Amino acid sequence: MTEYVTSADGTRIAYQVAGEAGPPVLVVDGAMCHRAFGPSGGLAAELAGAHRVFSYDRRGRGESGAGGPYAVQREVEDLAALVAAAGGRATLLGLSSGAALALRAAGAGIGVERVVAYEPPFSTSDEQRARFREYRTGVEQDVLAGEPGAAVARFMALVGTPGPVVAQLRESPVWPAFLAVAPTLVHDAEVLGGTEGAPVPDALLAGLPVPVLVADGGLSPALLRDAAAATAAAAGAEYRTLEGQTHEVAPDALGPVVAGFVARG
Repeated sequence: MTEYVTSADGTRIAYQVAGEAGPPVLVVDGAMCHRAFGPSGGLAAELAGAHRVFSYDRRGRGESGAGGPYAVQREVEDLAALVAAAGGRATLLGLSSGAALALRAAGAGIGVERVVAYEPPFSTSDEQRARFREYRTGVEQDVLAGEPGAAVARFMALVGTPGPVVAQLRESPVWPAFLAVAPTLVHDAEVLGGTEGAPVPDALLAGLPVPVLVADGGLSPALLRDAAAATAAAAGAEYRTLEGQTHEVAPDALGPVVAGFVARG
């Protein structure tokens, strides 16, 4: 059942809860994803036996409102409202750029108890930072020009989707779902560091007041694994590699890691 919280700026944020008891876990999706289009449903089902799992649509996606001019702080305020709905304390499970958002929220004094960050896609080289800056500028221009398809194609190129696959997706039934959330690609770029090129936020991570676990997949590209390792080092966090996994991590591989980390208190 869909429920709603109202964020600090008046934006309605849609969410649902799986599980009836146990420590709350709030799943923070990455780029292009929301409850009806992404991994949060599978993770909720995996964790619901021992947790109350909150899945939500980040602002501008699914059934959540878009609000006014975007700022990363608005998304932190969305999380604050959701943590309050969970009882005032919760673990954040962030995926990809959602992991970056979860880490930014962890030190905001909103009741975050711990963070599990799966493959936050920060940049670890000058080349990657330059490429991300070019992407960020381009995707913003696409959105402002009313070209959501160009924005989606630009994002897919950034993450390594072959051109012929993108062409096939343009003709598939899922393409309209991509177009609907294309404007939020700009949001994710800002969460990752915007014009700075998505560097690992060393100072922020070093000052986090909560336990952090960073995980990656053993079959993920080296650049994502390097980013995960650098994030863990900067945060003084536990670092786990899930063998056989990629960026599209299986719920039954990540779920037990999350549950074990939460159980340690």
